[in-house]
Amino acid sequence: MESEQLITSGSGSRYFQMRSEPAMSFSFSLRPEQSRIFDELPKATIVNVSRPDAGDISPMLLSYTIEFQYKQFKWRLLKKAAHVFYLHFALKKRAFIEEIHEKQEQVKEWLQNLGIGDQAAVVQDDDDPDDETVPLHSEETARKRDVPSSAALPIIRPALGRQESISDRAKVAMQGYLNHFLGNTDIVNSREVCKFLEVSKLSFSPEYGPKLKEEYVMVKHLPKIPRDDDARKCCACSWFNCCNDNWQKVWAVLKPGFLALLADPFDTQPLDIIVFDVLPTSDGNGEGRVSLAKEVKERNPLRHSFKVTCGSRSIRIRSKSGAKVKDWVASINDAGLRPPEGWCHPHRFGSFAPPRGLTEDGSQAQWFIDGQAAFEAIASSIEDAKSEIFICGWWICPEMYLRRPFSAHASSRLDALLEAKAKQGVQIYILLYKEVALALKINSVYSKRKLLDIHENVRVLRYPDHFSSGVYFWSHHEKLVIVDYQICFLGGLDLCFGRYDTAEHRVGDCPASIWPGKDYYNPRESEPNSWEDTMKDELDRRKYPRMPWHDVHCALWGPPCRDVARHFVQRWNYAKRNKALYEQAIPLLMPQQHMVIPHYMGRSREMEVESSNVDDYKGIKRQDSFSSRSSFQDIPLLLPQEADGLDAPNGDPKLDGFNSSPDHLDQHSSLPFSFRKSKNEATGPDLPMRDFVDDLDTLVHHGKLAPDGVKQPFMKKTDSEWWETQERGNQGGFTDEFGQVGPRTSCRCQVIRSVSQWSAGTSQIEESIHSAYCSLIEKAEHFIYIENQFFISGLSEDEIIKNRVLEALFQRIMRAYNDKKCFRVIIVIPLLPGFQGGLDDGGAASVRAILHWQYRTIFRGNNSILHNLYQLLGPKTHDYISFYGLRAYGRLYDGGPVATSQVYVHSKIMIIDDCTTLIGSANINDRSLLGSRDSEIGVLIEDKESVNSFMGGKPWKAGVFSSSLRLSLWSEHLGLRPGETNRIIDPVIDSTYKDIWMATAKSNTTIYQDVFSCIPNDLIHSRAAFRQSIASLREKIGHTTIDLGIAPEKPDDYRNGDIKKADPMERLECVKGHLVSFPLEFMCQEDLRPVFNESEYYASPQVFH
Repeated sequence: MESEQLITSGSGSRYFQMRSEPAMSFSFSLRPEQSRIFDELPKATIVNVSRPDAGDISPMLLSYTIEFQYKQFKWRLLKKAAHVFYLHFALKKRAFIEEIHEKQEQVKEWLQNLGIGDQAAVVQDDDDPDDETVPLHSEETARKRDVPSSAALPIIRPALGRQESISDRAKVAMQGYLNHFLGNTDIVNSREVCKFLEVSKLSFSPEYGPKLKEEYVMVKHLPKIPRDDDARKCCACSWFNCCNDNWQKVWAVLKPGFLALLADPFDTQPLDIIVFDVLPTSDGNGEGRVSLAKEVKERNPLRHSFKVTCGSRSIRIRSKSGAKVKDWVASINDAGLRPPEGWCHPHRFGSFAPPRGLTEDGSQAQWFIDGQAAFEAIASSIEDAKSEIFICGWWICPEMYLRRPFSAHASSRLDALLEAKAKQGVQIYILLYKEVALALKINSVYSKRKLLDIHENVRVLRYPDHFSSGVYFWSHHEKLVIVDYQICFLGGLDLCFGRYDTAEHRVGDCPASIWPGKDYYNPRESEPNSWEDTMKDELDRRKYPRMPWHDVHCALWGPPCRDVARHFVQRWNYAKRNKALYEQAIPLLMPQQHMVIPHYMGRSREMEVESSNVDDYKGIKRQDSFSSRSSFQDIPLLLPQEADGLDAPNGDPKLDGFNSSPDHLDQHSSLPFSFRKSKNEATGPDLPMRDFVDDLDTLVHHGKLAPDGVKQPFMKKTDSEWWETQERGNQGGFTDEFGQVGPRTSCRCQVIRSVSQWSAGTSQIEESIHSAYCSLIEKAEHFIYIENQFFISGLSEDEIIKNRVLEALFQRIMRAYNDKKCFRVIIVIPLLPGFQGGLDDGGAASVRAILHWQYRTIFRGNNSILHNLYQLLGPKTHDYISFYGLRAYGRLYDGGPVATSQVYVHSKIMIIDDCTTLIGSANINDRSLLGSRDSEIGVLIEDKESVNSFMGGKPWKAGVFSSSLRLSLWSEHLGLRPGETNRIIDPVIDSTYKDIWMATAKSNTTIYQDVFSCIPNDLIHSRAAFRQSIASLREKIGHTTIDLGIAPEKPDDYRNGDIKKADPMERLECVKGHLVSFPLEFMCQEDLRPVFNESEYYASPQVFH
């Protein structure tokens, strides 16, 4: 065989490629499949050849721009000829070492066959000190391949010719060399080639986004990394210890959402990670936005470093040269700060997450009312988990059953569900709020111990450490379950006792079949002092009712789910660094995301727009969706477009993945409906990016009716009975038979939250939930429906309460009044705070304090909304805003006493115009909304799919998600039977608002007062009157609850002007649903604030609001 191959070119100049000598043929060790980076061969193309000096024709000074492609990933590298030489010599060295190892094994085997030497079988040691190679000697698996010789490098023979031809010939020769070693899977997966290609195990994981920059760097902040050989030390270290400065070599991986540091390119578990988050707009010196990375000047001119700062963290990194430092700084800032998709760039409402679902990116949502529906869906998702489960809660009870009756669903207990999945290899991460034990009795220590005992694959962190962090008043209040990054659940429901409930809201369960042990829960009566025996009753079921629990939860799919998971990862990593920095069993997590954030991608080709206002704007064709060098122009502005020819909701699923070809992006679905104009409308001015990111006004309100003849997207042609006839969960979501589960619909979703430095390690306070509330209220057109656990807010001049939800409501109502338009605000809140203690008890100061701040917001004093509205609107105030609660009744057991209890409203939702819904964990108070206090998370859901409805007596396009949620909630509250929802289709007209809603609440309130005289009510104005009422009723019936919840056997019936004894159940049969009026006059003569002899007096008032 020839040892040389002549390569000719058109100009006659020649290159020579030398084939390797047969003696240098060797076997590259075949890596186990799980440790391989490439499972198929990558491709390389020489894009450009350059030289530092146009007159210098030395081949050693040439630089090559090489484009690599592996599957859907593309990246470019700039390599000098020297880099190729280093790679070549490293491969030669590897070949020589492996050949020596192979010869040694052959000699050992030969000696053993002769009966000389150790007779024991030769076993491959998994702990071989040489981690570079793990030889396998089977001839069937070891594949022979020649290492390209040095002659294969682009060595140009001295010859005269044009410089252009020299570059061309060098390009051809280098291409041949690359093709030679990239043509073998074993060689490509060698450590030397992977280093040359700048790839790692994280490079081609689609869940982490496109491949950006990777390289070996040096860091100092990490604990010592155990290595088999310390390659970083120089030859003089044995005498002078000159390299013992704690700097260590690690592999840095840059992704769009984070920077990870690995001990080795073949590792998947990071040693450290910086998750990018919104940065401050100024560094305090007036120099503009803070950079994510910046160059650091070293004292030693031979050292080059840069600093990466995000949130409360800052790490210093060294690189080999100043040029590499500049490249790293530019790449990191480009990945994190490049608007509008950069994670360091603030989005609408100041949120860390951008709006999703503006194109068909898979963003979907589904709602659940009350615990039965939500917990069934959560249990099913946990059972289907394949890889990982994230759980975050204010309170988590491992012994809680997610399905009832509990005796028939033993496997649905939370600890049993998690144990089954952990044994299958699913990794489970649980974040618990670490409470102040003197203030709360949720006993997170017990929960953590029980959860950790389940399995080694269950990891648990409690946070914060109160003493070290200095945080005593604030809590982690999110309620999250995230499964496989595919589906997440958020809202008001914790996985704990007392939360399971149905639409019936039963007050009794004797004998126990639904609520076992301490799950029969009424915090108004008693909070358990111990959770050691959870199946032992805390309350006497024959005397005390449970407190029914009303809540709303939702499920998210697609990009919003990954945004919620990113929040969890950020919180987990922050807690791990503060609580378990050196615990190997508690790993750092890496956030997943879409490869390309599709909702910001405009048309990839030039678009034709009728209006001359936008003729100058052209969509920019993306050269490569995954290129680390993509410029800002890769993200074109979204332009108005005609409404004709809109795609169906089921768009091309490829846009949600990685095959976003220009042809695909050119489809109409690449633009959201909100930015399309009908033919009948004049096209507006050029759309600025700032308005797109920050202003809701850029979204065309899809509730407005379009002109006749204009096609509307996502419109279902249905009658007024749509909610009764539509199929629940028709897109693969969860289903039920009782109207407690909504349809799974495509929506525009944005994740919003309240976090700060103490809660998530962010560099600034995020209060995007607060901003979203105020903005949505301001832009509401017809009505606002709110359910919340608290309602404590302030007007513009309030110097104590800082959140401005109340001011937004006041201004919106005044605008409607001045415009002489009908506008409704309906607010449903608990009748009493869900804390232990009678209102007159010495230990119930916290209950009275919360009532003080709530009444101060609603009706008492110059800072209350009703006080200010009455001064301007008079009796018409209740045409615009009204307040309500929920109440239920029933027998405690067959033949037992009839009892009542408030239905504790724990939901945190707001529905606007049947088109927009806000769901989350945040209460309406300063604790939840200011961002610097409790940590919260929520989601803003804007409907894309619409149904025919009515608003104010006129036709209206209502959103599928929002309107179905309102109709289901109102049907439950009003006690409507199936088929009656058409009576409440229009929430604004008097026949709904006054004749059904207000009338039902007034009637129910009167009946409950007649039967129970229950607390709270508008007849009790002082604590003295309260004590008198308690004493009178206890004397009459002998036993009652803390809120007068037991009915006399024969209460007085005052109907038709006559007083007579009646069966309480006969009177209560007239109650419809659970809706009652909120008692505005209750305790109106009392100052409910703590006094000096109560411990709450010395606590900060901020604790209560």
